[in-house]
Amino acid sequence: MGLLDDCLADHGLKWGDLDALGVGVGPGNFTGIRISISAARGLGLGLGIPVVGVSLFETTRRLGQWAQTAVSAPRDQFYFLDPDKATTPVLIPSLKDTSVALSSEHSTEDHVRTIAVIAGERAGANVPAPKPLYVKAPDAAPARDAPPRLLS
Repeated sequence: MGLLDDCLADHGLKWGDLDALGVGVGPGNFTGIRISISAARGLGLGLGIPVVGVSLFETTRRLGQWAQTAVSAPRDQFYFLDPDKATTPVLIPSLKDTSVALSSEHSTEDHVRTIAVIAGERAGANVPAPKPLYVKAPDAAPARDAPPRLLS
């Protein structure tokens, strides 16, 4: 939050000057995405302004000017989205097609600026509250071991 305060101050702005907030919804670090979305939604409620969620696929598509986009995933894999064929990204083992916009071809600053531009374009519309973009379902499972016996 301190970084956000500093950013506003650097541009001579105050929280009340904002008309909308944009927030990245992923894919990305599970905890980081959830924290940023929660913070943005809380700020939006407190300020009475819309909060617009923007995916890394959207910013990459805009920056790379390609429909097909890929985002680096763990273990040298990629999350891939072809909006002409699907609305949900898929995990692929490698990237063979070089005519794909890759998120890492652009700086973090470029992605952040693009989130702001897209949020500004959508802010007047009735947008749903942002939520994390999960490319794969959570794979957490309950422990298989018997619970410990409590001693009194």
